Amino acid sequence: MVGTQWIASHWWVLLIRGLVAVAFGIFAFVYPVATIAAFVLLFGAFALVDGVFVTIAALRLRHPQHGERWWLMLLQGLAGIAVGLVTFFWPGITALALALLIAAWAILTGFLEIGAAFQLRKQIAGEIFLVIAGALSVLLGLVFAIFPTLTLLFSVYFFGAYAIVAGIALVVLSFRMRSLHAPTA
Repeated sequence: MVGTQWIASHWWVLLIRGLVAVAFGIFAFVYPVATIAAFVLLFGAFALVDGVFVTIAALRLRHPQHGERWWLMLLQGLAGIAVGLVTFFWPGITALALALLIAAWAILTGFLEIGAAFQLRKQIAGEIFLVIAGALSVLLGLVFAIFPTLTLLFSVYFFGAYAIVAGIALVVLSFRMRSLHAPTA
């Protein structure tokens, strides 16, 4: 219940996530070639920056009171840094590998969103929007995994459509969560 209350009080995070997804989807349809280049570089930047921050967090947790968990975070951070650097040094080769990474990410994210929807179904009506977002994510991931050599241009259109539909679903969900947060008199 606490998780649902937190999400309801931070409904605007879902709203921003949905709006950014819709904006990305529209950009992908209007500028597909630029989207491919930008997406590869943005992914590399994200992986690198995320890796640096996770590494810093791991090193700060390297204290006896936190136990031995810090080294797993350190490995995660170093992996992010490595992926980011590889992306910048070999962007052409990285594009194909990126399609497979996106596939894995989309499938995992989709199943987690579907799982979250089943947990939310007892607290709110309309969890179907999260199921839709999750199912679209799984579908996109399967397309990338089964056909990794599809042209990236074709892939951008699929990802753009996913981003628009999933973004709209998240915007709708954000307003449903906002209604849960409405102050009671």
